[in-house]
Amino acid sequence: MKEYKNIIFDVGDVLFDYRWFEMLLEYGLNEEEAKRVGNQMFDDPLWLQLDLEIMPREDIIRGFEEKYPADAKAMRWFLDHGELMHIPRTDVWKKFHELKEKGYHIYLLSNYSSDLFHKHTKGASFLDDIDGMVVSYQVHVKKPEPEIYHCLLEKYGLKAEECIFFDDRAANTEAAEKLGIRSVTITSKEVLLEQMDTLLEQKSTDIMKRVASSCG
Repeated sequence: MKEYKNIIFDVGDVLFDYRWFEMLLEYGLNEEEAKRVGNQMFDDPLWLQLDLEIMPREDIIRGFEEKYPADAKAMRWFLDHGELMHIPRTDVWKKFHELKEKGYHIYLLSNYSSDLFHKHTKGASFLDDIDGMVVSYQVHVKKPEPEIYHCLLEKYGLKAEECIFFDDRAANTEAAEKLGIRSVTITSKEVLLEQMDTLLEQKSTDIMKRVASSCG
């Protein structure tokens, strides 16, 4: 395996799980309603506008309400209670810290609104281990558009071939690969943990080789 200097992580469905369906059930919707309302929000272009943060958040919420009047109250409640949506992957965070201790430089590259990003990362230990981040709300561009990858590379002076990127969406990893960034599509937490273990083992092997070489 090639030795990488930099690890780039997406956030949603990589460092966190989500419980949006359970949230809507807790609000009072039945299973069919919860699935429908959730899918309407996430599949609507308005959701992307939240991540891009080009227009005011309140205007976007009103856009949802006008488009789906029958579900307006549920959608506003959901969007106003984003702190209930995420589930920390604490076992991933532990390995995240171990990777940092091994000498990797670690970055975040994610599509997120500022409201949800700050609510979800409040008190998150992995923020103490990152060397930098680019989030869509900061730069008003999102994955898989090439510009956001270039923004991260240029902001921190990274070489694409020295990076490995973990994201849960194939479109995002494919876009990164086209720019020369080795990428892995994360289909489950187990896949991510395996990848992180491999990087930890690789770093240990590389350190041992360098020590042996210097002694020789």
